[in-house]
Amino acid sequence: MKLLVTREIPQAGINLLKKHPEIELDYRKGPPLSNEELKEAIKDVDAIIPVIPDRITKEVIEAGKNLKVIATYSVGYDHIDVPAATAKKVYVANTPGDLTEAVAEHSLALMLDVGRRVAEADRFCRKGDYKFWEPMIFLGPKFAGKTLGIIGFGRIGQHFARIAKQGLNMEVLYSDPKAHPEAESLLGAKKVELDELLENSDVVSLHCNLCEATHHLLGEQQFRKMKPLAYLINTARGPIVNEKNLVEALKEGWIAGAGLDVYEAEPSIDEELKKMDNVVLTPHVASATWEARIQMATMAVNNVIDVLVHNKPPTNLVNKGKEDCVSTLA
Repeated sequence: MKLLVTREIPQAGINLLKKHPEIELDYRKGPPLSNEELKEAIKDVDAIIPVIPDRITKEVIEAGKNLKVIATYSVGYDHIDVPAATAKKVYVANTPGDLTEAVAEHSLALMLDVGRRVAEADRFCRKGDYKFWEPMIFLGPKFAGKTLGIIGFGRIGQHFARIAKQGLNMEVLYSDPKAHPEAESLLGAKKVELDELLENSDVVSLHCNLCEATHHLLGEQQFRKMKPLAYLINTARGPIVNEKNLVEALKEGWIAGAGLDVYEAEPSIDEELKKMDNVVLTPHVASATWEARIQMATMAVNNVIDVLVHNKPPTNLVNKGKEDCVSTLA
């Protein structure tokens, strides 16, 4: 049995594999594999642990003649053609877990950073522009008591809501095809339609999966519905937002600012966004805590071990016989 790991992962995952010498490891630590390199590398493997930039297309899946499981090192799986894998009876598994807290905390960090203008003030200090204290520079909102609108109320969205509610006494609105009555009761959250959320939220944070229904979920019409002093936070997937429309919204003052960890044509970032002081940019690092990354490694490897060693479905199975657009990012 052979496993392909497409990028370097925490050693905890590799150590777990060492307990199963029957699994031969093809461990790639360099730059991302091209599409052709990926098709070649997957030819004779039984399992693959890819990362988000790896496009596991139908073509790649069909090149894996012995492929039994795709155990992605991520909670999202929009980079994998799940229907193609399902048709070929290949398991797809993901890695929910400590990632929940990590991404929610990063969403909070982006909200506070862009609203309180932390990165902008940091640049001001580093350039030597801080000559004396001024009462009217780098003003931002007080977030306590404001309204947080969450699009996609799964584990991550709910944890961010919990932080915002319990830490800042923010009101919570959420938009999701599914109702979450327990979270509503615990957090005083209210389920509303998307338009109502956009019109009434001081912060809009994205925590939904990327699929056909959520591609460009936020565009010109949606940005025009938002408050002029509202902020957009995106730690989910870039193409959920029409980036050109976002640039226009920021330039025209339809919204106050944005904190972005993901981008429509990632890793490319719109040049206009880079120039804006009311935008905070991070390089898809919302899950970058030691705890989350280590747990992701062990979960991905355990998903492989479930299939190859124990001959059972992976613990964190994604394709349970059909592919639905799951609206909430777990």
